[in-house]
Amino acid sequence: MEEREETRKIQFTGKSSYIVSLPKQWVMDLGLKQGDQIRMRRKDSSTLEIYPPKFETRSQKKEDATIEIDDEETASIVRKLISLYFLGYKTINIKPKTGRLSPNQRNTVKEAVKRMLMGSEIISDSSGGITVQVLVNLLELSVDGAFKRMIHLAKSMSNDAILAMRENNLELAQEVINTDDEVDRFGFYIIRQLKIAIQNEHMLKEMGFRNARDCLGYRLVVKNIERTGDHAAFIAKDVLEFKKPVKKEIVEKIEEMNEFALSVLDDACLALFKEDYVQAEKTIEKTNEIIKYEKRVRDASKSLKDDEEIYRIRRMTENIRRISEYSSDIAEIVLNMNIEKSLKKIA
Repeated sequence: MEEREETRKIQFTGKSSYIVSLPKQWVMDLGLKQGDQIRMRRKDSSTLEIYPPKFETRSQKKEDATIEIDDEETASIVRKLISLYFLGYKTINIKPKTGRLSPNQRNTVKEAVKRMLMGSEIISDSSGGITVQVLVNLLELSVDGAFKRMIHLAKSMSNDAILAMRENNLELAQEVINTDDEVDRFGFYIIRQLKIAIQNEHMLKEMGFRNARDCLGYRLVVKNIERTGDHAAFIAKDVLEFKKPVKKEIVEKIEEMNEFALSVLDDACLALFKEDYVQAEKTIEKTNEIIKYEKRVRDASKSLKDDEEIYRIRRMTENIRRISEYSSDIAEIVLNMNIEKSLKKIA
Protein backbone atom coordinates (compact mmCIF):
# COMPACT_ATOMS: atom_id res chain seq x y z
CA MET A 1 0.00 0.00 0.00
CA GLU A 2 1.25 3.45 -0.88
CA GLU A 3 2.46 5.50 2.06
CA ARG A 4 0.60 8.76 2.62
CA GLU A 5 1.48 11.55 5.02
CA GLU A 6 -1.30 13.45 6.78
CA THR A 7 -1.29 16.42 9.14
CA ARG A 8 -3.72 16.40 12.06
CA LYS A 9 -4.19 18.83 14.96
CA ILE A 10 -3.46 17.93 18.55
CA GLN A 11 -6.50 18.67 20.68
CA PHE A 12 -6.82 19.08 24.41
CA THR A 13 -9.68 17.43 26.26
CA GLY A 14 -10.61 17.21 29.91
CA LYS A 15 -7.94 18.46 32.29
CA SER A 16 -4.86 16.60 31.16
CA SER A 17 -5.38 14.60 27.93
CA TYR A 18 -4.11 15.36 24.44
CA ILE A 19 -5.86 13.53 21.57
CA VAL A 20 -5.30 13.08 17.82
CA SER A 21 -8.01 11.61 15.56
CA LEU A 22 -7.29 8.49 13.48
CA PRO A 23 -7.79 8.40 9.69
CA LYS A 24 -11.26 6.97 8.97
CA GLN A 25 -10.08 4.80 6.06
CA TRP A 26 -7.36 3.19 8.20
CA VAL A 27 -9.93 2.27 10.85
CA MET A 28 -12.33 0.85 8.24
CA ASP A 29 -9.62 -1.13 6.42
CA LEU A 30 -8.72 -2.91 9.64
CA GLY A 31 -12.33 -3.53 10.67
CA LEU A 32 -11.95 -1.56 13.90
CA LYS A 33 -14.82 0.04 15.82
CA GLN A 34 -15.40 2.34 18.75
CA GLY A 35 -14.05 0.82 21.94
CA ASP A 36 -11.34 -1.29 20.29
CA GLN A 37 -7.85 -0.86 21.65
CA ILE A 38 -4.81 0.05 19.59
CA ARG A 39 -1.13 -0.31 20.46
CA MET A 40 1.41 2.51 20.52
CA ARG A 41 5.18 2.31 20.60
CA ARG A 42 7.63 5.14 21.12
CA LYS A 43 10.61 4.49 18.86
CA ASP A 44 12.75 7.48 19.69
CA SER A 45 12.41 10.99 21.02
CA SER A 46 10.34 12.16 18.04
CA THR A 47 8.55 9.08 16.63
CA LEU A 48 5.39 7.37 17.85
CA GLU A 49 4.11 4.28 15.99
CA ILE A 50 0.46 3.17 16.13
CA TYR A 51 -0.58 -0.45 15.57
CA PRO A 52 -3.95 -2.22 15.35
CA PRO A 53 -4.85 -5.00 17.80
CA LYS A 54 -2.89 -8.23 17.49
CA PHE A 55 -3.79 -9.90 14.22
CA GLU A 56 -4.88 -13.09 15.98
CA THR A 57 -8.10 -11.31 16.93
CA ARG A 58 -10.09 -8.87 14.83
CA SER A 59 -7.76 -8.55 11.84
CA GLN A 60 -8.12 -12.22 10.95
CA LYS A 61 -11.25 -12.08 8.82
CA LYS A 62 -11.33 -15.68 7.60
CA GLU A 63 -12.21 -18.03 10.46
CA ASP A 64 -14.32 -21.03 9.43
CA ALA A 65 -14.89 -22.83 6.15
CA THR A 66 -16.88 -25.95 5.26
CA ILE A 67 -16.27 -28.38 2.40
CA GLU A 68 -19.15 -30.58 1.32
CA ILE A 69 -17.95 -33.63 -0.61
CA ASP A 70 -19.59 -36.24 -2.81
CA ASP A 71 -19.60 -39.95 -2.06
CA GLU A 72 -16.92 -40.73 -4.66
CA GLU A 73 -14.57 -37.78 -3.93
CA THR A 74 -11.12 -38.63 -2.62
CA ALA A 75 -8.12 -36.92 -4.25
CA SER A 76 -9.99 -33.65 -4.76
CA ILE A 77 -10.63 -33.42 -0.99
CA VAL A 78 -6.90 -32.87 -0.43
CA ARG A 79 -6.74 -30.14 -3.08
CA LYS A 80 -9.67 -28.29 -1.51
CA LEU A 81 -8.19 -28.70 1.97
CA ILE A 82 -4.82 -27.27 0.90
CA SER A 83 -6.50 -24.35 -0.90
CA LEU A 84 -8.44 -23.34 2.22
CA TYR A 85 -5.29 -23.73 4.33
CA PHE A 86 -3.49 -21.36 1.93
CA LEU A 87 -6.32 -18.83 2.22
CA GLY A 88 -5.80 -18.54 5.97
CA TYR A 89 -8.88 -20.25 7.42
CA LYS A 90 -8.43 -21.32 11.04
CA THR A 91 -11.09 -24.03 11.10
CA ILE A 92 -11.94 -26.27 8.14
CA ASN A 93 -14.91 -28.64 8.26
CA ILE A 94 -15.16 -31.58 5.86
CA LYS A 95 -18.69 -32.94 5.61
CA PRO A 96 -20.54 -35.31 3.25
CA LYS A 97 -23.21 -33.86 1.00
CA THR A 98 -25.30 -36.93 1.72
CA GLY A 99 -24.86 -39.95 3.95
CA ARG A 100 -21.48 -40.18 5.66
CA LEU A 101 -17.76 -40.09 5.00
CA SER A 102 -16.23 -43.37 3.89
CA PRO A 103 -13.26 -44.83 5.80
CA ASN A 104 -11.08 -44.10 2.74
CA GLN A 105 -12.15 -40.43 2.70
CA ARG A 106 -11.47 -40.07 6.43
CA ASN A 107 -8.03 -41.66 6.09
CA THR A 108 -7.22 -39.39 3.13
CA VAL A 109 -8.01 -36.28 5.19
CA LYS A 110 -6.07 -37.49 8.23
CA GLU A 111 -3.02 -38.38 6.15
CA ALA A 112 -3.11 -35.00 4.37
CA VAL A 113 -3.26 -33.09 7.67
CA LYS A 114 -0.38 -35.13 9.08
CA ARG A 115 1.87 -34.92 6.01
CA MET A 116 1.08 -31.51 4.50
CA LEU A 117 -0.56 -28.97 6.79
CA MET A 118 1.88 -27.66 9.36
CA GLY A 119 0.33 -26.48 12.63
CA SER A 120 -2.95 -28.27 11.95
CA GLU A 121 -4.74 -30.82 14.10
CA ILE A 122 -7.92 -32.85 13.70
CA ILE A 123 -10.14 -31.88 16.62
CA SER A 124 -13.23 -33.84 15.54
CA ASP A 125 -13.38 -37.07 13.53
CA SER A 126 -16.48 -39.13 12.75
CA SER A 127 -18.35 -40.56 9.79
CA GLY A 128 -20.50 -37.42 9.94
CA GLY A 129 -17.56 -35.10 9.33
CA ILE A 130 -14.02 -34.04 10.22
CA THR A 131 -12.93 -30.71 11.67
CA VAL A 132 -9.38 -29.47 11.11
CA GLN A 133 -8.07 -26.58 13.18
CA VAL A 134 -4.96 -24.57 12.35
CA LEU A 135 -3.30 -23.96 15.71
CA VAL A 136 0.06 -22.52 14.74
CA ASN A 137 0.65 -18.87 15.63
CA LEU A 138 2.59 -16.56 13.31
CA LEU A 139 4.78 -15.41 16.19
CA GLU A 140 5.72 -18.99 17.10
CA LEU A 141 7.18 -19.82 13.68
CA SER A 142 8.23 -16.89 11.53
CA VAL A 143 8.41 -17.08 7.75
CA ASP A 144 12.19 -16.68 7.95
CA GLY A 145 12.43 -19.49 10.52
CA ALA A 146 10.27 -21.82 8.43
CA PHE A 147 12.17 -20.92 5.28
CA LYS A 148 15.58 -21.63 6.83
CA ARG A 149 14.32 -24.96 8.13
CA MET A 150 13.00 -25.79 4.67
CA ILE A 151 16.36 -25.02 3.06
CA HIS A 152 18.19 -27.12 5.65
CA LEU A 153 15.91 -30.11 4.97
CA ALA A 154 16.29 -29.82 1.19
CA LYS A 155 20.09 -29.71 1.47
CA SER A 156 20.11 -32.65 3.88
CA MET A 157 17.97 -34.62 1.44
CA SER A 158 20.46 -34.01 -1.35
CA ASN A 159 23.47 -35.01 0.76
CA ASP A 160 21.71 -38.10 2.13
CA ALA A 161 20.60 -39.17 -1.35
CA ILE A 162 24.22 -39.13 -2.56
CA LEU A 163 25.33 -40.96 0.60
CA ALA A 164 22.64 -43.59 0.01
CA MET A 165 24.00 -44.03 -3.51
CA ARG A 166 27.59 -44.39 -2.24
CA GLU A 167 26.62 -47.01 0.36
CA ASN A 168 23.77 -48.53 -1.65
CA ASN A 169 21.75 -47.86 1.50
CA LEU A 170 18.09 -48.53 0.70
CA GLU A 171 16.81 -47.48 4.14
CA LEU A 172 18.49 -44.08 3.89
CA ALA A 173 17.14 -43.66 0.37
CA GLN A 174 13.61 -44.29 1.64
CA GLU A 175 14.13 -41.78 4.45
CA VAL A 176 15.11 -39.14 1.88
CA ILE A 177 11.87 -39.76 0.01
CA ASN A 178 9.88 -39.48 3.24
CA THR A 179 11.58 -36.19 4.12
CA ASP A 180 10.23 -34.65 0.91
CA ASP A 181 6.82 -34.47 2.61
CA GLU A 182 8.37 -32.43 5.43
CA VAL A 183 9.86 -29.96 2.94
CA ASP A 184 6.44 -29.58 1.33
CA ARG A 185 4.82 -28.99 4.75
CA PHE A 186 7.12 -26.02 5.40
CA GLY A 187 6.42 -24.77 1.88
CA PHE A 188 2.65 -24.91 2.37
CA TYR A 189 2.97 -23.13 5.71
CA ILE A 190 5.05 -20.31 4.23
CA ILE A 191 2.61 -19.85 1.34
CA ARG A 192 -0.27 -19.63 3.83
CA GLN A 193 1.51 -16.95 5.84
CA LEU A 194 2.43 -14.97 2.72
CA LYS A 195 -1.19 -14.93 1.57
CA ILE A 196 -2.30 -13.69 4.99
CA ALA A 197 0.38 -10.98 4.94
CA ILE A 198 -0.69 -9.67 1.55
CA GLN A 199 -4.20 -9.11 2.91
CA ASN A 200 -3.06 -7.04 5.89
CA GLU A 201 -0.42 -4.31 5.80
CA HIS A 202 0.29 -4.53 9.52
CA MET A 203 1.01 -8.26 9.30
CA LEU A 204 3.15 -7.60 6.25
CA LYS A 205 5.39 -5.39 8.38
CA GLU A 206 5.31 -7.82 11.31
CA MET A 207 6.75 -10.51 9.04
CA GLY A 208 9.54 -8.19 7.96
CA PHE A 209 8.47 -7.59 4.35
CA ARG A 210 8.80 -4.18 2.76
CA ASN A 211 5.86 -4.62 0.40
CA ALA A 212 3.54 -7.19 -1.19
CA ARG A 213 5.98 -7.66 -4.07
CA ASP A 214 8.49 -9.21 -1.65
CA CYS A 215 5.83 -11.78 -0.75
CA LEU A 216 5.59 -12.77 -4.40
CA GLY A 217 9.37 -13.12 -4.53
CA TYR A 218 9.38 -15.42 -1.50
CA ARG A 219 6.55 -17.45 -3.02
CA LEU A 220 8.71 -18.13 -6.09
CA VAL A 221 11.73 -18.97 -3.93
CA VAL A 222 9.66 -21.49 -1.95
CA LYS A 223 8.72 -23.23 -5.21
CA ASN A 224 12.40 -23.53 -6.16
CA ILE A 225 13.31 -25.02 -2.79
CA GLU A 226 10.46 -27.51 -3.11
CA ARG A 227 11.82 -28.55 -6.50
CA THR A 228 15.29 -28.93 -5.00
CA GLY A 229 13.86 -31.45 -2.55
CA ASP A 230 12.01 -33.21 -5.38
CA HIS A 231 15.24 -33.78 -7.33
CA ALA A 232 16.98 -35.15 -4.24
CA ALA A 233 14.05 -37.56 -3.88
CA PHE A 234 14.45 -38.58 -7.55
CA ILE A 235 18.07 -39.58 -6.84
CA ALA A 236 16.93 -41.58 -3.80
CA LYS A 237 14.25 -43.34 -5.89
CA ASP A 238 16.98 -44.27 -8.36
CA VAL A 239 18.85 -46.04 -5.55
CA LEU A 240 15.74 -48.03 -4.65
CA GLU A 241 15.02 -48.86 -8.29
CA PHE A 242 18.47 -50.14 -9.30
CA LYS A 243 19.54 -51.67 -5.96
CA LYS A 244 23.18 -51.90 -7.01
CA PRO A 245 26.24 -49.76 -6.24
CA VAL A 246 27.88 -47.18 -8.47
CA LYS A 247 31.62 -47.38 -9.16
CA LYS A 248 33.68 -45.52 -6.56
CA GLU A 249 35.44 -43.18 -9.00
CA ILE A 250 32.08 -42.11 -10.45
CA VAL A 251 30.55 -41.62 -7.00
CA GLU A 252 33.39 -39.28 -6.05
CA LYS A 253 32.75 -37.06 -9.08
CA ILE A 254 29.00 -37.03 -8.39
CA GLU A 255 29.69 -36.03 -4.79
CA GLU A 256 31.85 -33.12 -5.99
CA MET A 257 29.10 -32.00 -8.35
CA ASN A 258 26.47 -32.19 -5.61
CA GLU A 259 28.68 -30.28 -3.17
CA PHE A 260 29.11 -27.51 -5.74
CA ALA A 261 25.37 -27.35 -6.49
CA LEU A 262 24.57 -26.97 -2.79
CA SER A 263 27.22 -24.26 -2.41
CA VAL A 264 25.40 -22.31 -5.13
CA LEU A 265 22.16 -22.79 -3.22
CA ASP A 266 23.84 -21.46 -0.07
CA ASP A 267 25.08 -18.40 -1.95
CA ALA A 268 21.65 -17.69 -3.44
CA CYS A 269 19.88 -17.95 -0.08
CA LEU A 270 22.53 -15.81 1.59
CA ALA A 271 21.91 -13.14 -1.04
CA LEU A 272 18.19 -13.41 -0.31
CA PHE A 273 18.55 -12.98 3.46
CA LYS A 274 21.08 -10.15 3.11
CA GLU A 275 19.09 -8.52 0.28
CA ASP A 276 22.41 -8.38 -1.57
CA TYR A 277 22.12 -7.55 -5.27
CA VAL A 278 25.86 -7.97 -5.95
CA GLN A 279 25.97 -11.38 -4.23
CA ALA A 280 23.02 -12.51 -6.36
CA GLU A 281 24.83 -11.52 -9.57
CA LYS A 282 27.94 -13.45 -8.50
CA THR A 283 25.79 -16.50 -7.73
CA ILE A 284 24.27 -16.50 -11.21
CA GLU A 285 27.73 -16.34 -12.78
CA LYS A 286 28.96 -19.12 -10.50
CA THR A 287 26.14 -21.42 -11.63
CA ASN A 288 27.73 -21.76 -15.07
CA GLU A 289 30.59 -23.73 -13.51
CA ILE A 290 28.27 -26.71 -12.99
CA ILE A 291 29.07 -27.74 -16.58
CA LYS A 292 32.67 -28.39 -15.55
CA TYR A 293 31.60 -30.79 -12.79
CA GLU A 294 29.11 -32.51 -15.07
CA LYS A 295 31.89 -33.15 -17.62
CA ARG A 296 34.04 -34.77 -14.93
CA VAL A 297 31.24 -37.23 -14.18
CA ARG A 298 30.88 -38.04 -17.88
CA ASP A 299 34.62 -38.60 -18.24
CA ALA A 300 34.61 -40.95 -15.24
CA SER A 301 31.68 -42.85 -16.81
CA LYS A 302 33.34 -43.54 -20.16
CA SER A 303 34.45 -46.99 -19.04
CA LEU A 304 30.84 -48.11 -18.47
CA LYS A 305 29.44 -50.63 -20.97
CA ASP A 306 25.93 -51.17 -19.61
CA ASP A 307 23.49 -48.77 -21.31
CA GLU A 308 21.16 -48.88 -18.33
CA GLU A 309 23.95 -47.87 -15.97
CA ILE A 310 25.06 -45.07 -18.32
CA TYR A 311 21.50 -43.75 -18.37
CA ARG A 312 21.34 -43.98 -14.59
CA ILE A 313 24.45 -41.80 -14.13
CA ARG A 314 23.19 -39.32 -16.70
CA ARG A 315 19.88 -39.05 -14.87
CA MET A 316 21.57 -38.40 -11.52
CA THR A 317 23.78 -35.66 -12.94
CA GLU A 318 20.70 -34.10 -14.54
CA ASN A 319 18.99 -33.96 -11.15
CA ILE A 320 22.02 -32.31 -9.52
CA ARG A 321 22.34 -29.82 -12.37
CA ARG A 322 18.69 -28.87 -11.93
CA ILE A 323 19.36 -28.08 -8.26
CA SER A 324 22.05 -25.65 -9.39
CA GLU A 325 19.66 -24.11 -11.91
CA TYR A 326 16.99 -23.59 -9.25
CA SER A 327 19.62 -21.81 -7.16
CA SER A 328 20.28 -19.50 -10.10
CA ASP A 329 16.53 -18.85 -10.34
CA ILE A 330 16.51 -17.84 -6.66
CA ALA A 331 19.36 -15.42 -7.32
CA GLU A 332 17.38 -13.94 -10.23
CA ILE A 333 14.47 -13.35 -7.87
CA VAL A 334 16.82 -11.61 -5.43
CA LEU A 335 17.94 -9.31 -8.27
CA ASN A 336 14.35 -8.41 -9.06
CA MET A 337 13.52 -7.76 -5.40
CA ASN A 338 16.53 -5.50 -4.83
CA ILE A 339 17.12 -3.74 -8.13
CA GLU A 340 15.68 -0.44 -6.85
CA LYS A 341 18.01 -0.47 -3.89
CA SER A 342 20.91 -0.95 -6.29
CA LEU A 343 19.80 2.05 -8.37
CA LYS A 344 19.69 4.26 -5.29
CA LYS A 345 23.28 3.36 -4.49
CA ILE A 346 24.38 4.32 -7.99
CA ALA A 347 22.49 7.62 -7.93
